[in-house]
Amino acid sequence: MNYSFEYIDIILLAMIAGFIFLRLRGILGKRTGFEGKPPAEFDEVLKKVQQAEQPKKDIEKFDDNAKKEFLKGAKIAYETIITDFSDNDNKITTSKTLLNNEIYNQFNQALKERSSRGHFAEITFIGINSATIKEHKKIDKILNVTVDFIAEVITCIRDKDKKIVSGDPEKVKKIYDTWVFSRDITSVNPNWQLVNILT
Repeated sequence: MNYSFEYIDIILLAMIAGFIFLRLRGILGKRTGFEGKPPAEFDEVLKKVQQAEQPKKDIEKFDDNAKKEFLKGAKIAYETIITDFSDNDNKITTSKTLLNNEIYNQFNQALKERSSRGHFAEITFIGINSATIKEHKKIDKILNVTVDFIAEVITCIRDKDKKIVSGDPEKVKKIYDTWVFSRDITSVNPNWQLVNILT
């Protein structure tokens, strides 16, 4: 009799285990060998959605955080360009990649003319008092952002004999500029360029 009870216990345990297995299979499902490999058509749709969402997320939603990060870079670019244009070597060096071709050519021409007169600039960049976004707009794949800058510098122009031609090496001057920065939002290059100087 004891043996029969043991067999019954084993059968009951097997039935319970089988029941639990079937329940788990029903809830969790089973592997079919297809997991993680979406159809090719789905891949194409996903790519199109991602391509469409990226500009909207990064550009059209030019929110406060995006503006704050942009202005950090714009301030650095502004100081770099002003300092590079106003130093005494009469050459555009450190800021060349921050300028589009038109602005670079204008700056370069002005520096050549200054050099031909035997004049050289001295500048001490004090700092930027404010930088505010005046407007931003997207035209096709190009995003333009206009920024108003107020900064302070000490600057003067000297001739070849180091005599002062203009400016005052002891006086802080406040300058007001409105610059337009631009970027191709489809480009892998994240850098902005100065494309226009309004004031």
